[in-house]
Amino acid sequence: MQPILLELGPITIHAYGVFITAAFLAGVGWAMHEARQRDLPHEKIPGVCLLILAGSILGARLLYVLIDLQYFAANPLEIFAFWHGGLVFSGGFLVGSLFGYWGLRKETKKLLWLDCFVPGVALGQAIGRIGCFMAGCCYGSKSFAPWAVTFTDPNSLAPLFRPLHPTQLYHSLAGLLTFGMLLLAKRKLETPGKLTGLFLVLFASFRISIEFFRADYRGDLGVLSVTQLIAIALLLPGLFLLFRKRARS
Repeated sequence: MQPILLELGPITIHAYGVFITAAFLAGVGWAMHEARQRDLPHEKIPGVCLLILAGSILGARLLYVLIDLQYFAANPLEIFAFWHGGLVFSGGFLVGSLFGYWGLRKETKKLLWLDCFVPGVALGQAIGRIGCFMAGCCYGSKSFAPWAVTFTDPNSLAPLFRPLHPTQLYHSLAGLLTFGMLLLAKRKLETPGKLTGLFLVLFASFRISIEFFRADYRGDLGVLSVTQLIAIALLLPGLFLLFRKRARS
């Protein structure tokens, strides 16, 4: 829609970067709020979130590059051009989770900590995907639906002058719905880890569904995209955490 928000001489402010930054800050703020409610040392959140951010950017970009390895082998400098879009949320989630786990390696209540983070992740997804919409990445297939969108900005990463499914907004709405459902469910899902399980189930279900409307190249294995396979892999631990019985003390 509008990849570049502002140009001031040599300085260019990209909408993608603005929304990703806002998503990170919102996620950190909400995670700190959740930690306070659970009597956890919330002052640890910013440090762990910086680790998660570093892992998320690394993982998201790494998966994006691996999915289109032939292009990046021919254009290696493009690997570092983050402002052109190209962060795969699933890759960022996987590597970011590993970095976050390392940051919490000395904590004993890891599942409770995870429950603090997942609403912030969903909120961050809802905000960050608007950046995808502004940049035109993660675009959808051709659509004649009344809510189809047409990209006209020449800097957009989406195909121009074609009505497309606004899959970026589908992802954003999915993040918002997930965030709301987690808030509604958290009083009933008091066992540590169950809220994380619900997040994984919702994230995987939305991701698998929305992928059928995506048209950007994300790699494929058979009829499924790489990111759908990752989502299926996340669904299994999600179901385990959600439905496991609490161990007796």
